[in-house]
Amino acid sequence: MDLNYHPKDLLAFDRISVVQPFWRGFETVKNQLGLDENVFLHAGPAFSNIEEICVPILNSAAVGAVFEGLAKNLDDATKMVLSGEIILKPAQDFNVVTPLAAVVTPQMPLHYVYDGNHGNQFCLAPINGGTGPAIRLGQKSEEAVKHLHWINGPVLDFMAGGLGEGIELIPIASTGLRHGDDCHGRTIVSTKCLFDELASRVKGGSINSDVRDFFAKSPSMFLNLWMAATKCMMLAAEGVRGSSVIIAMGGNGVRMGLQIAGLPGQWFTEVATPPQGKIFQNLDTNRRLGAIGDSAVVEALGLGAMQISSAPEQIKVFKDVLPQNFEDRSEALKVGVHYDFQEAAPKIGIPLRSSLNFGAGPLVALGIIDKAGELGRIGGGIYDPPLTLFDSAMAALDKSYEQ
Repeated sequence: MDLNYHPKDLLAFDRISVVQPFWRGFETVKNQLGLDENVFLHAGPAFSNIEEICVPILNSAAVGAVFEGLAKNLDDATKMVLSGEIILKPAQDFNVVTPLAAVVTPQMPLHYVYDGNHGNQFCLAPINGGTGPAIRLGQKSEEAVKHLHWINGPVLDFMAGGLGEGIELIPIASTGLRHGDDCHGRTIVSTKCLFDELASRVKGGSINSDVRDFFAKSPSMFLNLWMAATKCMMLAAEGVRGSSVIIAMGGNGVRMGLQIAGLPGQWFTEVATPPQGKIFQNLDTNRRLGAIGDSAVVEALGLGAMQISSAPEQIKVFKDVLPQNFEDRSEALKVGVHYDFQEAAPKIGIPLRSSLNFGAGPLVALGIIDKAGELGRIGGGIYDPPLTLFDSAMAALDKSYEQ
């Protein structure tokens, strides 16, 4: 670890580097946080008003309302959101992370991940929707409602049945990194490790064949768990006065935002431009929604696109949109190694000061969603956040010393 970093950033990193994210079970935001039944959680910073809500998140909120039983049909559910009867709030403000356009509802079963070393932090995340009409894709359909019920039925039953006393997540991530994953855009190896571990613990060894096939076709099933693990680590740095280490990052399709350890709870945002990457043939590029999803926390910690050198297949996918300095950027922005990463030992922890010294922030790999809310995922790309996002947060941190 480079001791030339600011002392407050080193302190924040030290706290992050001893967290042991441990998947203990499932919980709901209603039970864990006491949220009202009409409060739904979305990725990224808050919308400034109802009119600003992007169509994919509006669609997912409608799907969530029918799933919860708050609305009889999807059209009524949409009206409830637009009238303010259903309230949308940023998930990360409640120690929750959610991918792309997925909305978290009060009674939805969520992965409960906590710091098994100290027990001071926890984070919740929905079960990954895998293949099919997953809620993260932002499509309003009865198929999306049915798929959400299935994910929180047979898939949940399998995972809960194999979880036992819990699973430590860093060893799985470390194995994945050693064998071609980056812990965000590619989690194939980690997902297989997760499934094999769960399957080995299932009583009697009996696994629903549909669930087995679903995991085999859904290589991103580990991602949501790792998002929660990442956020759990970040939360250990929350409140370190003077630290510029990033502890939150995400987009809502309209604005991209971040938070830093020294100013917890305060979002700094910029307009969310779409990720740069290939989209389906013959589609107008105007169909691309702005950067969306809390999965950006993975890159803000230092993995994903910031560890893409571990994932040669991902480099092939993004070779045309990765900046030439992506390897130098990854090395320059990150502080040091977490104590529990053994099979692979990537550097993690990104202070604003590093980004501003280098002249660029962390690269983020994100799915590209159809702005119209009709086609779901239409591609994937790299989002390179504007330096003004980091400038404004650093200026606020500097100003906090004057108060």
